[in-house]
Amino acid sequence: MARLTRRHLLRRVLVLQATAAGGLLAGPRAWAQAYPARPVTLIAPYPPGGGVDTVARLLGERLAPRLGQPVNIDNKPGAGATLGATALARSAADGHTLMLGSIVDYAIAPHVHKGLPFDMTRDFVPVLEIGFGTVALIVNADLPAAHVKALIELAKAKPGELSYASSGVGGLQHLNAEMFKQMAGIDLVHVPYKGTSQLLPDLIAGRIPMSIDSLPAHLPHLKSGKTRALAVASRARSPILPDVPTMAEAGLPGYETATNYTLFAPAKTPPEIVAQLNREMNAVLERSDVVDKLTSLGIVITGGSTEAARARMAAEIDKWAGVIRKGKLQLG
Repeated sequence: MARLTRRHLLRRVLVLQATAAGGLLAGPRAWAQAYPARPVTLIAPYPPGGGVDTVARLLGERLAPRLGQPVNIDNKPGAGATLGATALARSAADGHTLMLGSIVDYAIAPHVHKGLPFDMTRDFVPVLEIGFGTVALIVNADLPAAHVKALIELAKAKPGELSYASSGVGGLQHLNAEMFKQMAGIDLVHVPYKGTSQLLPDLIAGRIPMSIDSLPAHLPHLKSGKTRALAVASRARSPILPDVPTMAEAGLPGYETATNYTLFAPAKTPPEIVAQLNREMNAVLERSDVVDKLTSLGIVITGGSTEAARARMAAEIDKWAGVIRKGKLQLG
């Protein structure tokens, strides 16, 4: 009887040891399945009220009930969106801190800001690309160029006389125009401002003839006729400007650029959490109210896989490095 008791006790000890070992091995997966355990912070690396902030609040509000936890927006503007990105890179890789940022911004940033404490490909995992904002070649209403080819001809007839506005040296608007100059073989003068709201009065008044910028802030003036869009820089026409041709249709094939909205997490976030966030955010992007709101902002929804977003990262890094190198631009 004592022998049976000892066997029984030994068997129980072995079972308990196996269970404990199995629990240790399954620990990360079990933890990931319990995600999120507390409210999620979504960093918006731009000021409140802007495009990124608007999109972050829209998506955070719709994502929260799917995760079962609040999604709190944390605006961290400054230094070309690099302050927010630095905060993300230093966050715990547990899925409780995310960021709505731009692949394009962080592809350009190393050329503008020396000694950055983060690297996009090393420190971030792109959960998914939310979408892209449409960029257009916008000109003053009185500029004597009815289409892109006419503008190029005008610039060639007056080399170094036509200027363009941007939101600052090294920003996307600056590089949009630099790429346009390179592909069209023309010479334009760069006039940097602090942002779109600062350049708009001069563009409307004709003191600056053009800008290659994202649409939202320009839409009221395009509708009123104070400015004109000669082309959009997307592969397909924009649903909010269906009569405006693409750059390819307007005679500059291969010219494509767009603002970008991508959901990032810290690089070592468990794959199970990244997959869960990808699945839930793709579901959010299928909601009709989300589609309607993003479309009204000129944003074309992308969605899709983490792998597709990662491939986009590599392509944007190569693209803008090439533009900067070819233009011999000194940005830093």
